[in-house]
Amino acid sequence: MALIRQRKLTKQQLRRIDKQQAQQQESIDGSLMDGVVMAHYGKQLEVQVTSLPAIIPNPPVVAEGEPEPFWQAIELGDIWRCHVRTNLPMLATGDKVRWVADPNTGFGRIESVQPRTSLVSRPDRYHKLKPVAANVDILAIVFAPLPAAAPNLIDRYLVVCHHADVKPLLVLNKADLLAIEDYAFTKNLLNEYQSLGYEAVLTAAPCPENILLNPTQSNSKQAIDSAKLTDIEPLQQQAELGLTDLQQQIKDKLVIFAGQSGVGKSTLVNALLPNSDQSVNVISTNSKLGQHTTTTSRLLPFNPEDLTQGGIVDTPGIREYGIWHLTPDDIIAGFVELYPLAGDCQFRDCKHTHNSKGCALWEAVAEGKVMQRRVESLVTLQAEADTPTY
Repeated sequence: MALIRQRKLTKQQLRRIDKQQAQQQESIDGSLMDGVVMAHYGKQLEVQVTSLPAIIPNPPVVAEGEPEPFWQAIELGDIWRCHVRTNLPMLATGDKVRWVADPNTGFGRIESVQPRTSLVSRPDRYHKLKPVAANVDILAIVFAPLPAAAPNLIDRYLVVCHHADVKPLLVLNKADLLAIEDYAFTKNLLNEYQSLGYEAVLTAAPCPENILLNPTQSNSKQAIDSAKLTDIEPLQQQAELGLTDLQQQIKDKLVIFAGQSGVGKSTLVNALLPNSDQSVNVISTNSKLGQHTTTTSRLLPFNPEDLTQGGIVDTPGIREYGIWHLTPDDIIAGFVELYPLAGDCQFRDCKHTHNSKGCALWEAVAEGKVMQRRVESLVTLQAEADTPTY
């Protein structure tokens, strides 16, 4: 097969090509501006304008009698639908990007992504790691007396926080239910996590999930009405103050609210951001579980005109946070009180099950130094992470 010989260019042609490339780059650089990814819709993203380009395009001059062409001006705070250059990594809500806008079409193109301070990721249904939110400061782990708190899920989120380099904050919502004896377990659970050094707040945002569709159920609003008013009122006052405490904790921060369906994540977002219009559902009367309402990760800013004041990233819930991409060693690193003990086990490959010989974790349980349920939770999560995804 004959080889195709590359044409040799003269010095003048090379200079002309270099000049054209420099002009193209200068044109792109002058059109670039800063933005933040506000929502992700597969191949398209919503990006908010946070700085104007050096070169602002002028609208076309329309001759008399000609139809007015489409033109979208570029203004600070506006949100544009954008495509992404094919050579960029997968982007997430909260990413800070450099992009160009085309006023003739109303669409933009993301050219680059700024370095991230943190990244929360999860495996998708195809077991590929997918970013959920970038540059997050706090992951607020929301749980409640109803539906019943799931300690294993809380532990899972704490592991996520550890590996995403995000601060965890425990939020016990529907705190007005704690006066009912049936829900004392939830308060004890909160105390256990606080003893491990995790920060927490109690809240009780007005929540339709607190009321079951069938008021004759034992865990219904009637149970609340039958409790002593003197027991409930102090908790309600504490919860109302808790919402203020929560606001102080997340002030000027980018926050994710995570937790099982029905604990009131969307209701809390509505209480913190009354104009967010997050959908809420009531608790299922059959399962006592929540009905999932959030479908798309979206950044809800505290101040739409100044994203540096932080906001809330509302994300899909419990089913979205698998840990298949982590190793068993990664899992135990997220258990702050157990990780330092792992090196004292008799065998380096210790599985930390109850019958593991010479396991330092179970020795610590016997001595009352660590909680048995935390070790059992660790074993469960490690087994999940060590299970082939097929």
